[in-house]
Formats: sequence, C-alpha cells, structure tokens
Amino acid sequence: MKLLTSELMHELTSVNKTPCLSLYQPTHQTLPEKLQDPLRFKDLVKKLEETLKKKYSSEQVKEYLAPFVELGNDSTLWRRTLNGLAVMGAPGFFEVICLHIPVDEMTVVANSFHLKPLRQYLQTADRFQILCASLSDVQFYEGNRHSIIGIDLPSDFPKTIDEALGEEHTERYATSTSLSGPGKANLQHGQGTKKEEADKDAERFFRIIDKLIYEKYSKISGLPLILAALPEHHYLFHKISRNPMLLSKGIMINPKSASLEKLKDLAWEIFEPGYNSKVEKLVARFEEATSHGLGSDNINKIARAATDGRVDILLTESGKIIPGNLFEHQVEKGNLRQPGVDDVLDDIGELVSSKGGMVMIIPKEKMPAKTGLAAIYRY
Repeated sequence: MKLLTSELMHELTSVNKTPCLSLYQPTHQTLPEKLQDPLRFKDLVKKLEETLKKKYSSEQVKEYLAPFVELGNDSTLWRRTLNGLAVMGAPGFFEVICLHIPVDEMTVVANSFHLKPLRQYLQTADRFQILCASLSDVQFYEGNRHSIIGIDLPSDFPKTIDEALGEEHTERYATSTSLSGPGKANLQHGQGTKKEEADKDAERFFRIIDKLIYEKYSKISGLPLILAALPEHHYLFHKISRNPMLLSKGIMINPKSASLEKLKDLAWEIFEPGYNSKVEKLVARFEEATSHGLGSDNINKIARAATDGRVDILLTESGKIIPGNLFEHQVEKGNLRQPGVDDVLDDIGELVSSKGGMVMIIPKEKMPAKTGLAAIYRY
C-alpha cells in the first residue's frame, strides 16, 4: 500500500497500457463497519468484471482482475485501511493507495486511469493539516472545512519529550541535596535555572517534532500546517520551526481539551480567510482573462487549448462528472459503464497537468462557470 503523493500521481498518468482499471471505495477504521469493507470491495470487482466482459474474452478478464481478486482476499490490507481506498490496475501494473479521506464508490475501465478523486485529494484548495503539540503528547490531523481525521504517526515518531530526549532530558534529573548542620543551608541543585533548562528541553523537543513533520508530511503534501498548542508553546515552536508550510496564526488551546469538531472549527476559522482570498483572486483572474479573450468555460475550446498546452490555470468543479472521451480535441459523451469511457473533466485536467498547468478543484458554489470548467490561457 502507498500514500498518495505528486510523484505517484505522475507515475499513474504515465501508464500507457490498456485497459486501465480504476476502483474507488470508502473504507472504515472501526467496527462493525470495517467488517463490510472486504465484501464491498468484492462487489466492486464484480462491476469491473461486468464492464470488461463487454469487450474482452473470459481469459483476458480473468487475467486483468487477478491482482484485484488476490487483494480482496488479503486480510492484511483490511486491517490497515484508512478512510478511503484507490486501486489501479493495468497489464503489468498494480497500485493500492490508502487515503485519509473517504471517496465515493466507483469503478472505471478506460484507456487511462480515472484520477479525478486523487487529483481532488491533492489539489482541493481547502485542505490543511493540524499539529497538536504538547510536551506529553503529539497528534496529527488532516482535513478541510467539513471534517478532520487523525493520521497515525509512525511507531518510531516521538510523541512525548521523554521519548524524544531520553537520557538527555534535563528536567528528569533535577535533584536536591540537603546539607544539615550549624550554618548549613539547603541547596537545590539545578533549581536556579530550572525554567531555563525546561525551555531548552522544550525547544529541543519541538525542533525534533518540527523536522519530522516537515520531512514526513508537509514536504510531501505541500499543505498548510496549523499549530494547536498552549500559548507559551506557540512562541517556542515558531521560534525554532523551519517548516515553510506552518501558518503564523495558530490555535492557542490545550489540544487535549478540544473535541475533533471543535478543533476543526478553530482550524477553519484560521484557514478560511486565506482560502477565500486565494479562490477569489483566481476567479477574478478568470473573469479578467475572459474579457480579453484569454479565458473560457467552453469545454470543447478548453480541450483544444489543453491539447496545445495553452491552459495555465484550470478551475474544476468538485464532484462534477461528464462521462465521455476526448476525440480530436472534441468531447464525445458516453456512459461510464462502457469500456473506454472516462470522465471528460478528469481527462482535461490530466492534459493540463501534463503540460505544466495548474489544476484546482473548488466547490460548486465558488465556481465562476456552470460547465464544470473555467480555464485561464497562457496566450
């Protein structure tokens, strides 16, 4: 199993063998729903089989589905799933991708993988991550305006200051010695600089956490990071942080005292202004570009421009699907249940990405067009 990264997306778009089988499924981390996941997967594999049989022989269908069938019987997979699952298969190629967010059930057999749900996962503008940090506990979350979910940190990730510093934790070894007798006073070894030493330990701990979060998560995802911590820890953490994704404003609260819903709401209050500003600027750019003939919401025109590498920015409506194919720069509508038919919006987004353009998926209510696409041209 793999987690989704930009590098993996590039690998998926580079596969040129057919047929390309795409399967998406929401999965669960708790019982009893978790027990139904393998059964739902097998039902989705049957849907792939039904579609394949419309074009391929029984022997070919069996060959193409073999890794899917084997995966369905792999008990290890179903113990380790997160909130969503994407499985991509083609002759000589097979990838299993675990997602931190749920996805709608879907199966597609086409000439390329159906990647819009994955692209949406990477490119939706309202995603962020939350680092809940205290000296006795570290938790990590990812989400958006609607929900956040916990991300399991690796077993070797230090979650307390003791785990991080071990024998070098100064605070653990502060001792006091009494000297009795006439004229003798009680001496407290280390007590004169106890706070200074504690702050130094906290800085060292946060420096370790900051580096690990950046290397293992922020650097890979590119998502904005919001710190949730006690007020005094915000100063220390920002002082040592080298993570460019860390937002200057954070949640000043004891993370353990907040429910997930409360944490999500507080994070969105911080993130929303910047998100709205970013989307509004892009919409304004689209409207201005359109007034000068450098923008369009016409799908056929955008498809031609994408093929020619002229699309600089493409705004795509979240959740919208137009079944069909691109043929000689024109959209031919179809049925997703037919082999070779994919989502036209996904195909155009893939074209734009392959030509170096930026694709951003935004909610319907913020889209400046009703067609599902809005493009800003380079020229």
